[in-house]
Amino acid sequence: MSVRPRSTRLSRTTALGAVVLAMTLFTGCASLPESSAPQALGTINREPAAEGPLPPAKGRDPGLLLRDFLQATADPSNRHLAARQYMTQSAAAQWDDTTGTVIVDRPDTLLESRSADTSTYRIRAQKVAELAPDGAYRAIEGPPLEYKIEMSKVDGEWRIDDLPDGVVMDKTAFAKSYRRNVLYFVNPTGNALIPDLRWISSAKNQLTQRLLSLLGEGSQPALARVVRNGLAAPVALRGPITKANGDPDEVGVGLGGVRIDFAGAAGLAPRDRELLAAQVVLTLARADILGPYMLLADGKPLDERFAANGWSVADVEQFSPEVNAQNKTGLHALREGALVQVGVDGITQAPGYFGAVNNLQSASLSPDGQFVAAVADAGRPAPEPPRTLMVGSYGGNQFPVAEGTTISRPSWTMDGSAAWAAIDGERVIRVVNDRATNTVSLQDVDISGLTAGSNAPRLPITEVRISRAGVRAVLIADGKVYVAVVTRQPDGKYALTSPLPVAVDVSTPAVSVNWIGGDTIFIAFQGDVDPVRTVQIDGSGLMPLTGRNLTTPVRLVSVSPEHQYVADSRAVLELTGNPDGGEPYWREVPGLGATAVPVLPG
Repeated sequence: MSVRPRSTRLSRTTALGAVVLAMTLFTGCASLPESSAPQALGTINREPAAEGPLPPAKGRDPGLLLRDFLQATADPSNRHLAARQYMTQSAAAQWDDTTGTVIVDRPDTLLESRSADTSTYRIRAQKVAELAPDGAYRAIEGPPLEYKIEMSKVDGEWRIDDLPDGVVMDKTAFAKSYRRNVLYFVNPTGNALIPDLRWISSAKNQLTQRLLSLLGEGSQPALARVVRNGLAAPVALRGPITKANGDPDEVGVGLGGVRIDFAGAAGLAPRDRELLAAQVVLTLARADILGPYMLLADGKPLDERFAANGWSVADVEQFSPEVNAQNKTGLHALREGALVQVGVDGITQAPGYFGAVNNLQSASLSPDGQFVAAVADAGRPAPEPPRTLMVGSYGGNQFPVAEGTTISRPSWTMDGSAAWAAIDGERVIRVVNDRATNTVSLQDVDISGLTAGSNAPRLPITEVRISRAGVRAVLIADGKVYVAVVTRQPDGKYALTSPLPVAVDVSTPAVSVNWIGGDTIFIAFQGDVDPVRTVQIDGSGLMPLTGRNLTTPVRLVSVSPEHQYVADSRAVLELTGNPDGGEPYWREVPGLGATAVPVLPG
């Protein structure tokens, strides 16, 4: 937000439990019966008709009125009409609410001067985030926001007479008025969807239209080069969005379903139609807009298979980031330098090279469990590099591919085509795994887009974790956590760009990160206070997890949507739900020992 004063007067429970529950509800939405046509079943949870925002309280002290105003700015409807009621007529006419939006914490209203009919206040608050017009949230850290507001009495009531352009809202009011939603776009290979988080303040019966309009506008600029959008020219919305039976009222409220017609979609290939449906269905389902989803292409069914009963989440969930992040290979671990498999019958040595050695420092499995990348202690005396990155098949041979003083824990892409790692804190590499020729090759990743600019991450980079769909990476640089975009360049090489800081409110350094699903990050921090937390990819929703049974320091985290593991100072532990409904707790995985670390795919 640009705080621009005018020159004259008359001219502003535990996080992971919630995440796992949300994922369970999302991936487990009920399918419709295949034998009956969809019917509108009513509009439960109807919201009362809005009668406009409540006016300011009568006789309010100017300082308290300003606090009320910072709550009212969280209602964006009708050009922030609720907030304009707190202004004089001329100030309301001149205030530009489009120059930017800043979310703040603990705003202080400091009185500078006051007379019988005028008063001047200085607002000082800690900035939390910026909110773009399209609902994109960006967590920020920096100096406090400070600006001046002048007030005067109108008919005996205090009103704001002069204020900067732009919207400033208290974060508690923001949390009440806005809800985080997820738009989905298609990754470059067309086999997975990419989440794009947006914060929206909208009535339930207007949310379907708002989400589809945002889908049509496309992804955030940082993602635009690396995602595809099925709802883009020549495809567009055609006609009104209705319930499944054609009723135009209260669309998206209750069990009536949604009917959407797409102009230009008749010419799409079958795969592109399926991806368009996946984008729309998963976007609406994550917003609790229930199906059936009757999708049409120029007035005819988008896919004849779903003409009678419509689409459901189950029909497209194979593209979901949560489904793609599921662990299909079971828990492994490094114990005494060797890779072991942890099963219901106990702990067994992994087959082949990686299970036979005793010098592995870290390791990662490809999502299908067929390949391993591991960092080994080379046992060489100084000044020779003490670490070697090894890549090979699970149960088979291995190749040494890189050396360094330090090598971060490797990270695989979803298809197992490449493993990423940071070398000596200042170089990021991709180990390309060609399954057709059974060969590996090494590529340097361009990180110039990370390190340019005054707010860029500072080296060293100590961890790099690639999202399953391969479009984002979460990394730890100089102890801080960033989410970056993975961009493929014209020469076929890759770059990390557009770093976004997350977990900006944490003062202690991060030591380990991992992806849980497609839009949530799991982080371990140094220190005894809240050593394990989760945060969304836009920096919102930073929440501590229980520390029950943890013995700090926490050394490493390895997670999937179904299971979350950490290695603390004495054991490997799994986050476990309390059967009595109480707080979850960390339960030791028996038999691994104090120095072991968990290993999951990815």
